[in-house]
Amino acid sequence: MRTPQILTAILAALVVSQSVASEVNVYSARQDSLITPLLDRFTASTGIKVNLITGKADELLSRMKAEGSATPADVFVTVDAGRLHRAKEAGVLAVIDNATLTATIPENLRDVDRQWFGLTVRARPIFYAKDRVSPSELSTYEALVDDQWKRRICIRSSSNIYNQSLVASMIEATGEDATLKWAEGLVANLARKPTGGDTDQLRAVAAGQCDVAIANTYYFGRLIDSKKPEDREVVSKLGVFWPNQANRGAHVNISAIAVTKYAKHPAEAVRLLEYMVSDDAQAYYAEINHEYPVVPGVPSSSTIASLGQFKSDALNLSRLGINNRQAVKLMDRAGWQ
Repeated sequence: MRTPQILTAILAALVVSQSVASEVNVYSARQDSLITPLLDRFTASTGIKVNLITGKADELLSRMKAEGSATPADVFVTVDAGRLHRAKEAGVLAVIDNATLTATIPENLRDVDRQWFGLTVRARPIFYAKDRVSPSELSTYEALVDDQWKRRICIRSSSNIYNQSLVASMIEATGEDATLKWAEGLVANLARKPTGGDTDQLRAVAAGQCDVAIANTYYFGRLIDSKKPEDREVVSKLGVFWPNQANRGAHVNISAIAVTKYAKHPAEAVRLLEYMVSDDAQAYYAEINHEYPVVPGVPSSSTIASLGQFKSDALNLSRLGINNRQAVKLMDRAGWQ
């Protein structure tokens, strides 16, 4: 074998070796079934192996804090801007300057300090019983404190991060005093003590336990696509109303992704982030998660598109995390259990 051929063979072997060794470790608060198919596509496209660990968001954050610089995590995937702010405050995320991410993701859906980047958008509108409520009776989140809604509202507890972020957005929009009065009014209009998750609130409206509920859209999307007759029955009884369309728009939140501060495979981690905001990945991920793509121009799934178009709040979601402590204290003062 001639020398050039030997060198070519050696270089080829090195490329294969590097390809085999190329990997990225992901800590994800999203269920296996919601993220594994997309990570498999990433591996097929890039040759980078993904090692996935899933768990509850707060537990994964505590784990990274405890592991410190020894953490194997390269990438952290979680939901809600409030949780992302907690990770940022804990000092476990890296600052990423990346032209693709900056150009692709709208400014309000990524961290102001470039420590996390939105993947999908979820909205939190009002759902109502079609046989007992007319859409003309609904207008804004703020109007839910009116006397006409006395003992007619269902919502989950104040310990839920989705509600904390909703209140955090209202603090930003209307101020702390006005938001406190709103929270007190909402509590006074509840049909029952907050219990269960968002799906439970939707079921309660369908069952006549309350007439309106606030819930994330993807829970309703799951019911729409369900094969169970009882879920289809719930869907048939509910309508969705997009609040605050004449002013700031409906409250939205995100699922997001970040590179960890002590990532051992930072290049592979950034490649994963870039892949996750590609058009194909965005369309597929939004489809399986019943959420909205974070990248403008990528179509929503037919299920989510069926809920109609709406104006969303353009607030930079970093503010939801910044206002979180204030929101929690306010909800406690309002007696929101």
